[in-house]
Amino acid sequence: MKKALVIYTHIVGLAVIRALGKMNVPVYALNYSDNEMGLYSKYVKGKVKVPDPRKNEEDFISRLIELSSEFEGSLLIPTDDYTVVVLSKNKALLQSHYVVAVEDWAIVKKMIEKQFTYESALSWGIPAPLTFVAESLADVRTFLDQVTYPCLIKPCEGHTFFDHFKVKMFRIENQSELFARYSRIEPLGFKVMIQELIPGDDGQGVNYNSYFVDGAPIAEFTAQKVRLEPPFLGSPRVLVSKAIPEILDNGRLLLKKMNYSGFSCMEFKKDQRNGVYKLMEINCRNNLSGALAVTCGINFPWIMYRHLMYGEINRATTFKEDIFWIDLDKDILRFFISRKEEGYTLKQYLEPYRKEKVFAISSIEDPLPYLIRIFYLSKLLLKKAISSANEIVFANKNQ
Repeated sequence: MKKALVIYTHIVGLAVIRALGKMNVPVYALNYSDNEMGLYSKYVKGKVKVPDPRKNEEDFISRLIELSSEFEGSLLIPTDDYTVVVLSKNKALLQSHYVVAVEDWAIVKKMIEKQFTYESALSWGIPAPLTFVAESLADVRTFLDQVTYPCLIKPCEGHTFFDHFKVKMFRIENQSELFARYSRIEPLGFKVMIQELIPGDDGQGVNYNSYFVDGAPIAEFTAQKVRLEPPFLGSPRVLVSKAIPEILDNGRLLLKKMNYSGFSCMEFKKDQRNGVYKLMEINCRNNLSGALAVTCGINFPWIMYRHLMYGEINRATTFKEDIFWIDLDKDILRFFISRKEEGYTLKQYLEPYRKEKVFAISSIEDPLPYLIRIFYLSKLLLKKAISSANEIVFANKNQ
């Protein structure tokens, strides 16, 4: 079989590695960060350190070109937004050496820069939250009379924003907080959106995963969010597979109108005021909970691999329901620090653990990535403990 190169092997990349490795695809891990536990999967045939695309795009691309002497004709699979952007922008150069599992930049740009996604969706009759783009305080003032509270401050480009603030968005309760928060964002040069907050708990969020070819889906999978990290405004830490037919037509329409081909994960949230599912975002790469679809019978990485490398169409639209995906470390931590805030009873919290499930990292068949994850977390906690102890010692000396 032809080789697959997975770039960035954290949780998303690990799921891709396992999905392809179980199908006997020779998988190679290209890592640019030191805490990528996917490097240690038993399904990885080889590891290659590459420059960090966040810091030096040119060196990253140059290294990929160098590696083509060994991996000519292999499938390049990006698993984070940084590598999606860099590979998409340089696709013309790279595709003379590799098969690149990313769309052209003209299409990817409209998914990465979220304001274009919302504008496009609304123009095609797809419900989305009321959204205003702000590049300055003057912009914010122009639409103050249209903003209702609470609202959200969200980035137009999520990956760069998250790296700086370590959150996907900010919840804003009133006008004074809006100005205070934005005044700290503006000097950093982030283009953001002031967006309507769709009412409803974490369980109102849903995912539409699909693989599109020639304007139509050959594989589809839906799931409902159960708990988020952080609670209320974060990424999933628990999901459950579930048929959600209400989102299929709008999901298909948006991807068809955008001329998109390949895998994507689209997120919607049900508006509790009218029961309408509204578009929240699209990711044009494999998603965080990718192992769930595989466990339920739809192996998206394998479908992508066979299509791009061999021209095969493997259709898959039926899947097992009521299977949970759990990011174990985060969910255990939240049990102790925010279960009451989130409003779960003990029975509700334990429900996913009683049902059929798959963990984000932990696996009996492939245990080493989770052990490495625990090692990294232990180092981080020790570092924080030492730092806190040093601060206490310093404070006591200066009393």
